[in-house]
Amino acid sequence: MNLSSSKSEEVLAPVSGGLDACQMMTRAQLGQDPPQRTILGVLTENGQYRRTCGQGITTLRCFSGSENVFPPAGKKVLYDGGVQAPAKQGFDIYMVEPEQRDRDSCIGREGMAFEDAYEVDTSTLKSDLHFLLDFNTVSPMLVDSSLHSQSEDASDFGTDVINVTEYAEEIHQYLREAEIRYRPKAHYMRKQPDITEGMRTILVDWLVEVGEEYKLRAETLYLAVNFLDRFLSCMSVLRGKLQLVGTAAILLASKYEEIYPPEVDEFVYITDDTYTKRQLLRMEHLLLKVLTFDLTAPTTNQFLLQYLRRQGVCVRTENLAKYVAELSLLEADPFLKYLPSLIAAAAYCLANYTVNRHFWPESLATFTGYSLSEIVPCLSELHKACLGVPHRPQQAIREKYKASKYMHVSLMEPPAVLPLQ
Repeated sequence: MNLSSSKSEEVLAPVSGGLDACQMMTRAQLGQDPPQRTILGVLTENGQYRRTCGQGITTLRCFSGSENVFPPAGKKVLYDGGVQAPAKQGFDIYMVEPEQRDRDSCIGREGMAFEDAYEVDTSTLKSDLHFLLDFNTVSPMLVDSSLHSQSEDASDFGTDVINVTEYAEEIHQYLREAEIRYRPKAHYMRKQPDITEGMRTILVDWLVEVGEEYKLRAETLYLAVNFLDRFLSCMSVLRGKLQLVGTAAILLASKYEEIYPPEVDEFVYITDDTYTKRQLLRMEHLLLKVLTFDLTAPTTNQFLLQYLRRQGVCVRTENLAKYVAELSLLEADPFLKYLPSLIAAAAYCLANYTVNRHFWPESLATFTGYSLSEIVPCLSELHKACLGVPHRPQQAIREKYKASKYMHVSLMEPPAVLPLQ
C-alpha cells in the first residue's frame, strides 16, 4: 500500500495498530494475512524535479561495491555529463550548480571543485553542493569532510542525569551551548527542489504513529526529527526517498535512546516493504556520515524536563506542556528558527497559563536567563498551533494525548487570547 503525491496534494495511508513480533509470528504460522500496516508510501517525482535535472545539473553514475571507489592512479575518468560504466544497477547523484549569491554550506565552508575531490580525497570536499539522492541499490557515498565538527565528550542524557540537583546548572549550561552546534538550518526547506513543507509534516506525523506503535520514548521521537532536519539541511532528497530518510532517522534514534530498540526488520515491515533492509541500512550509514556521528543533540524534550522538575507543577500541566512541545515538531517553519530551550520555555508558559493562569515563574527566569518578553514570539506561534491543530489533517499527536495516561490534555482548549501585553 503506497502513498502517491503530486505537487498539490499529499495523502497518508490509513493506520491501524501494529502487532509485536510474537503476534506476527503466530499469524505467520497459522497462515493468516498480516494486519494492515502503518505505512507512509513512496512519494513520486514531480515536474519540478524533472525540470531541475535539465538545468545546470551534472550527473554522475555510481555503483555499489568496488566499482564505487576513486579511480586508480594513471587511469582517466571520462567526465562528459556522466561516467562511462558497465551496465550495472546503480544510483544517480545529481549535483546542482550553486547560485553565485547563495554560498551557504552545511558547516560553513565554501567553494568546491568536484573533479579535484573525485580524483584526490575527501579532505577537499566542500558542502555547498546539494545532492539529489536517487538510490536504487543505495550505496554509501562520499560526504563532505568539512561536516566533521570538533569532537566533544558525549554525556548520557537520561532523565535522572539531567535533573541531578548538584549539577543542574552546569548541565543546563552545557545543553545551551550544544543546542547551537547541533541545530538544523531554519529555512532549509526553501532549497529542497523536490520535497515540500507539507511532506515533512506528513512524515513527522507518521513518525509519531511509529513511536506509539512500538512504545518508543518521547526523546527517541525528538532525536529522530532532529536527525531528519539536520540531514535535510545538508542534502537535497527526492520525495520517493523521503520516507527512507525518516525511517533511518528513527531507527538510529531508537538504537541511541532505547534499551530494547525494534529490529531493523520491524522498520522495513512498518514501511510495507517499500524499501529493502539493505536500503535502510545503507541510508542509516549515510545518515551517520552526514551527521558526522554527532548524535547527542539537545532537544526540546530535555529542556522541558529540566524546567518541569526544577519548578514543580501538577501532572495535568506537565502533560499539557509535553503535548504543546510535541506540536512544534510538525512545523519546520516557524519553529526551527527558535532554539529548543526557548520552545520548551514557551511550551511551559502556555501550559502553565492554561491550567494555572500564570506564565513564567521568576525562578525559571533566573535559571534559564529567558525573560517573558523573549519567550513571547515563540509562545504566540505555539498558541496559534494549538488553536489550529483540531482542523489539520495530521492528528497523530492529538490522538496520542487523548489517552487517559496523559489525562486527555489534547482535548483541553487553550485560551482564545493570551494577555501578553
